[in-house]
Order: sequence, then structure tokens, then C-alpha cells
Amino acid sequence: MSLLTLAQISPLVFSLFAAVLGLIIGSFLNVVIHRMPIMLMRNWQQDCRDMDEQTAGPIAHEKFNLATPRSRCPHCGHAITTLENIPVVSFLWLRGKCSACQKPISLRYPFVEIFSATLAAITAWHFGFNAAGIAAVALTWLLIALAFIDIDHQLLPDVMVLPFLWAGLLLNLFNVFTTLPQAVVGAVAGYLSLWLVFHLFKLITGKEGMGYGDFKLFALFGAWLGWQSLPLIILLSSFIGALIGISLIVFQGRDRAKPLPFGPYLAAAGWVAMLWGDEIMRQYLQMARF
Repeated sequence: MSLLTLAQISPLVFSLFAAVLGLIIGSFLNVVIHRMPIMLMRNWQQDCRDMDEQTAGPIAHEKFNLATPRSRCPHCGHAITTLENIPVVSFLWLRGKCSACQKPISLRYPFVEIFSATLAAITAWHFGFNAAGIAAVALTWLLIALAFIDIDHQLLPDVMVLPFLWAGLLLNLFNVFTTLPQAVVGAVAGYLSLWLVFHLFKLITGKEGMGYGDFKLFALFGAWLGWQSLPLIILLSSFIGALIGISLIVFQGRDRAKPLPFGPYLAAAGWVAMLWGDEIMRQYLQMARF
């Protein structure tokens, strides 16, 4: 019996496979989280340079993308070998230190790998081995990368968000998560709703309360899950954001004027809605009757 057949028959097999693959993908997500903002910044710098006739021409940089150069120690520049790049195992084997300079390796790296594996396994178990399950696992990995990039840089790259927005519409041509009309309305409503909130908030306060990347991420969830999911997602994300924001202010003395990225809360709420949105709404409606 092939692994594909076992995955179709047993949700457990599919979940275990997703978890193992999630460790590997999590290692790649660490690369994406670190390098994507740098790549975008260099592209923006090149675009600005090209617009100026006096400075037009390529900026001298070493080749830098998601594959090149090899991963290095941020302290000493030691090139990470294959044996030092095994998800989680290498971190434990190296005792959390660079093999060359013995400086500590950030705990974020194994955390992202384990987090990626865990959420992938949960998602695979929930949906099973089908189009929805495979697509949902892929979206889960995207959301992890977006959340950490937004935490670090308050940035949700279009190059990552928009392809998945279109992918959601394509999936729903075949009613994978919802119908195509509901997906189209969801994408439009997701973008325009936060766009309106943004401009109303700016009109009243003179400040920008969120970024355009948040509009596009919300539109992505509308395209994947339909317009009906949007109220739950925005309520959950606002609740999570308020809870964490208040906790940071009370327990860590965070400056209230310092903005918090909204993308991670939106990503978390969208993931929860993708898996348990229908059940949450069903429980809420039952409670509302009493």
C-alpha cells in the first residue's frame, strides 16, 4: 500500500506526514522571514535609483534571494552546513550555539519549525487528505511567515499575499471552501471594509491605524472562506490584538503610542475561522437563543 493511499485512508498518516514536512518547510520559512524583507528593500532601492537619471544603474550587491547565498551565522558569517541545518535536531545537537563562534542561535528558528509542524498537523487532521486539506496546510505556512515578517517589519509583502488571494478564488471555482460568488464578494468586502475603517480613523485622528497589507490579507480570507467568515475574523483578531496589547502595556510597560502590527492577529483569527469558524458560529447562535 502506497503512502498516498494510506494518507487518503487515515487522517493520522496524513497528519504525521504534514508534521514531518512542516519541520522542513518551517526551516524554509525561517529563510523567508529573514530574507524577504531584505530582498524587497533592495528592489525598492533599485527602483528609486533607476528613477534618478544621475544614479541609474544596478546597485552593487552580492546575489541575494531565497536560495543564495547559503545560510550563515549572523555573528561570525560561518556558512551553515547540511548537518547543521536539520530542523530542530541540529539546534539540539549544537546545544543552541554556532559551531564556529559558539554564539547563541535564536530560539525563534526551532520555534518556527515546531510551530509550522504543529499547525500543519492540526490542519491536516481537521480537513483530511483532499484538496481543502492540502490547500489549508499551504495557507497555514504562508500565515506563519506573514505573521513573523509583520512582527519584525510591520510589513505584509504583496508578493506573498496576492498570489494566495488569487489562489483562493481559483480554488473556489470548484467550491473547495465556499462558492465562487461568495468568495468574490468576500475578497471585495474584505478589502473595502478595512480600507474604509483606515480612512475614517485617519480622518478622525489624523493617524494611520493599519497598513494596506492588512486590507489585502483580510481580502485573502474573504476569497478563501467567503464573506460570511469576515465578521468572525475581524472580531477574533480585534479581541486577540486588544488582549495582547493590554498585556504588553500592563506587564512590560510598552509605550501606548508605539504601533502594534495587526497582521499576526488577523492571521491567527483567519486560521481559527478556517478550521472552526462554522462551529464557533453555531455555538454562538445556540447561546444567543437563550
